[in-house]
Amino acid sequence: MTNRLGELLVREKRISLDQLRTAQSTQRSDNVSLGYALARMGAISDQEITDFLSQQYRVQSINLSEYEIDPEIAKLVSQEVCDRHKIVPVSRAGSSLIVAMADPSNLHAIDDIKFLTGYNVEPVVASEAAIQAAIEQTYAAPEISYDDIMEGFDEEDIEVAGGEADVSLLDLERATEDAPVIRLCNAILLNAIKKGASDIHVEPYEKSLRVRYRVDGVLHEEMKPPLKLKNAIASRLKIMASLDIAERRLPQDGRIKLKLGKGREMDFRVSALPTLFGEKIVLRLLDKSNLQLDMTKLGFDPEPLSHFKDAIHQPYGMVLVTGPTGSGKTTSLYSALSELNQVDTNISTAEDPVEFNLAGINQVQMHEDIGLNFAASLRSFLRQDPDIIMVGEIRDFETAEIAVKAALTGHLVLSTLHTNDAPSTVTRLLNMGVEPFLVTASVNLVVAQRLARKICADCRVEVPVEQKALLDIGFKADDLADIHVFEGVGCRTCGDTGYKGRIALYEVMPFNENLKEMVLQGSSTADLKSAMIREGVNSLRMAGLGKIREGMVSMAEVVRVTAADHV
Repeated sequence: MTNRLGELLVREKRISLDQLRTAQSTQRSDNVSLGYALARMGAISDQEITDFLSQQYRVQSINLSEYEIDPEIAKLVSQEVCDRHKIVPVSRAGSSLIVAMADPSNLHAIDDIKFLTGYNVEPVVASEAAIQAAIEQTYAAPEISYDDIMEGFDEEDIEVAGGEADVSLLDLERATEDAPVIRLCNAILLNAIKKGASDIHVEPYEKSLRVRYRVDGVLHEEMKPPLKLKNAIASRLKIMASLDIAERRLPQDGRIKLKLGKGREMDFRVSALPTLFGEKIVLRLLDKSNLQLDMTKLGFDPEPLSHFKDAIHQPYGMVLVTGPTGSGKTTSLYSALSELNQVDTNISTAEDPVEFNLAGINQVQMHEDIGLNFAASLRSFLRQDPDIIMVGEIRDFETAEIAVKAALTGHLVLSTLHTNDAPSTVTRLLNMGVEPFLVTASVNLVVAQRLARKICADCRVEVPVEQKALLDIGFKADDLADIHVFEGVGCRTCGDTGYKGRIALYEVMPFNENLKEMVLQGSSTADLKSAMIREGVNSLRMAGLGKIREGMVSMAEVVRVTAADHV
């Protein structure tokens, strides 16, 4: 059906032949369906493909999110069959079984289901993404309950030692093999995946042990296991990450890879840190399937996106992305590299750590302990005939100096810095020791970004706000009449937080001649910011106000992640 769908879409002028060829290439390299590849590159939406197939095959289309599939109906067809044919049973009417299909022309699937169930199959069409979500929801294993794990659980059997100094390696190894400890650690990891967490914190204190998840950028307490389990849990997670369980005095870093079925893998970056009352374990979840490489879907407004694309398509110079840890800098850089990744381009990256593997890009993992740092990698890259270089972070003068020289000798350099906004990036480079004339000659564009939590679409309500509050946050008096403010009241979808998912706020500052002249004259960060805003660049706060206007972000969230503009 794949080729047939592509031919039909081109024939009906829904997509171009070039778009079809690009999608077919993605389909082969990433092992995804053609429809998914077309939707991901933005050539056509899932809904448009569904409507097109519905018209083409004269089959009704349905919105699966509005259906709650009866478990008795789901039992008629196994999850394996649903995954194989991209179908999900929806309901039963007499001797007919209504089945949602991504490909209503798949007669083999229809015959297969008819043979397995004994029912006549009545196909309806739904998007592949909606079917996959429905399969995961319908056939999901019941959520692992902490109480169930701990039921009938004799804590005395798991207590490893009375004091930190008495812990023996043999006791630790025995404790990590106990079924309840294994089940508890598995539950901590799997529930984090289900809840869309980005980090897991396992934290020992003097009289308690707690597990927290970071969801949409905010930490939430998930459970409080018995304190006696702290060494057993830490050791079990360290064994899973191939770390030394006997070494409990020094920090360690490792990785856990989980295979979740259906070809999906989840990586956990594991960090063990000795604290006053035991080892704190933090796990960062890296889900490649959720990595958004399409720039148009990152949250850029059209004009800033245009500036960003112009800058990364320059033959040389530097593009810098700034923001605090966890603000989405890596995603922005990966999306830029994905766009630039062509057969005729040599791209090398120095990263600490390498978060996601990108096909066609030479990625180098830093190892400070053996001298492989950003500066050493950069020097080596310049002897490897590069076109584009990505440096994970510019931390010191040596790395900054080599990056600037690379940008001045015909290479495009992408990197990150930790600064509060775009104008202060210039000051940061100057403070590192880079000469002003080198900064103005090398930097093409600076992007500052933050991640703001989106209001949950299922419980969003308009709320009254006083005009003074709108003025205080940064709105102009002339705009007040047109502004509608929304908040989430909390529901099952968002876990009663009022927020679901995140969106990036961007401050995109092209480094034009006026700003370069100001840098050479020694202008302050405040002066640079004023000049940037006068030239029409939206600050982070202004980007946040735009998302409030669109009803995507709450006022409280904008205040939380952005600073007011004092210009």
